[in-house]
Amino acid sequence: MPQVLYDAHPSLLRTRPFGTLLTVLLMLGGILIAVTGDQLVPPELRSQIQSDGRTLQMIGIGVFVFFTLQLLTWWVATLSDHLEITSDEILWTHGLFSKQYTEINMASVRTVRVTQTLFQRIMNAGDISIYTAGDTPELVVRGLPDPGRIRELIKAQPACGA
Repeated sequence: MPQVLYDAHPSLLRTRPFGTLLTVLLMLGGILIAVTGDQLVPPELRSQIQSDGRTLQMIGIGVFVFFTLQLLTWWVATLSDHLEITSDEILWTHGLFSKQYTEINMASVRTVRVTQTLFQRIMNAGDISIYTAGDTPELVVRGLPDPGRIRELIKAQPACGA
């Protein structure tokens, strides 16, 4: 059995740092609106607005549920992707109910490309492209933690031509 050198899922916070933060803030805002309801409206405006307080609570609950589902969708998407690197091969698994497997033999790896935006560099995440033959990558994985280590692990394998 080959030794596992790297085993990770893409990270939600590292993949979508601003989206995750904004979604959590909007969820908290929804809770605040649902709990406080009519108390957020200044007293001088309450007479002008035809609201029984229940409407604001429903809006708050709706905002909370919507953004909770958005965050849950992103989280499940990160859990459905998995990268495992052994001394012999790279195995990429994608999917939750139906699975797609991509196996790349270390001997066929020609180039490993790491792409990082400024925010990915801050969060120590990045996108990995693995080329075997031709000009298009065989495998592209987004948002993996510690992409430099992945590149070094693949390059360090004796069978790798990178």
